[in-house]
Amino acid sequence: MMMVVFLALLGASCLLFLGVGLWMTCRTFFTVDIPVGISHPKKLWLLYFLFQMLVALGMILEKLRICSMPQFIHFMHDLSPYSKDPDVVVTDLRYGSVPVKLYQPRRAASSLRPGIVLIHGGGVVLGSFKMYHKICCCLSKESDSVVLMIGYRLAPKHRFPSAMNDCLVATAHFLKSLDMYGVDPARVVLCGDSGGGGAAVTICQKFMARPDLPKIRAQILVYATLQVVDYQLPSFQQNKNVPMLSLDFAIHCMHYYLDISLQWKSAILKGAHMPAQVWEKYGRWLSLENIPERFKQRSYPPVTRAPLNEDAYMETDILLDLLNSPLLAEDQVVSQLPEACIVSCEYDLLRDNSLLYKKRLEDLGVPVTWHHMEDGFHGALNTFGMGFFQFPCATRILRVMVQFVKGL
Repeated sequence: MMMVVFLALLGASCLLFLGVGLWMTCRTFFTVDIPVGISHPKKLWLLYFLFQMLVALGMILEKLRICSMPQFIHFMHDLSPYSKDPDVVVTDLRYGSVPVKLYQPRRAASSLRPGIVLIHGGGVVLGSFKMYHKICCCLSKESDSVVLMIGYRLAPKHRFPSAMNDCLVATAHFLKSLDMYGVDPARVVLCGDSGGGGAAVTICQKFMARPDLPKIRAQILVYATLQVVDYQLPSFQQNKNVPMLSLDFAIHCMHYYLDISLQWKSAILKGAHMPAQVWEKYGRWLSLENIPERFKQRSYPPVTRAPLNEDAYMETDILLDLLNSPLLAEDQVVSQLPEACIVSCEYDLLRDNSLLYKKRLEDLGVPVTWHHMEDGFHGALNTFGMGFFQFPCATRILRVMVQFVKGL
């Protein structure tokens, strides 16, 4: 009897998997936009298809109340073992309740090394030590730096501002312990990709008024999430269906972390979630005039802001919090930020965030090193070390990060 039940469950599971696979194949084929400028388009389509399969299966498990979609993706990804790099010493630590990993070059140092605090991306719902292990090993070894990666709490189990609080606590702890790790206090860099990039900027802003901590030397931002207010910028229209970050998935991440109901999605996309005075106040920093013309050449549908939906505004005003939108900080704050290395990708939903932040920093006299990946897409860096699925721009992005640190 038990064997019959087992075979029935196995058969049902196979049918479910095949059904989801067929549905995702059709959905990915008809809805995903793979721009001609991306190298290895078939490889990207396959990678995105596999990711969407995990998302779809995770959503089914979430509706069945077995686990959340992000938890399922983490479980599947982390089934693979850690790879060991003989040239890097990796140490697991806890700063209070926050887990961190320390990466140090094995070879002896002749002087104090740079320190890099790496805050991973993933929309505050994805990302793990394993996902960034090879990146951290390479960054530590090639730049001869001590790298600290923060394992901050993730949504939906831990919502705003849990992740940011963890990052602030761990970064402060590291800054107070630099002598223990042989780190030069004059060369500490905050680094992050996607949501981690936004967190890195926020920490820079928060720690400017901390005389008890060493001053942050620089910020490295890879396709960073710098504002979550305006979704009508050109890149949000041009790249809304481009892997690996679609507009729909970005909204879902916001829903998980900020606990904003998906019923306000339409109002947010139409700009009806903010009153006129908000757009007027921040318009000078979010204006299309701040984006170079060459990034507007790819056609995109013109968007007109809809009238204010007051209910939506009451539920989404948290988007204006500088912990979520550090791009909107006042000039007196932004002008004091450290030197920045900004990496943007042409086929990234968040591309224009980087361009707007670059313009703000330059206008206020903050030194900026900018690298634009013409064939890049959101999440490209995470393909580093993935073998067949590694993209050329992943290596270039990592090389940019290494060279910038070595030049400090």
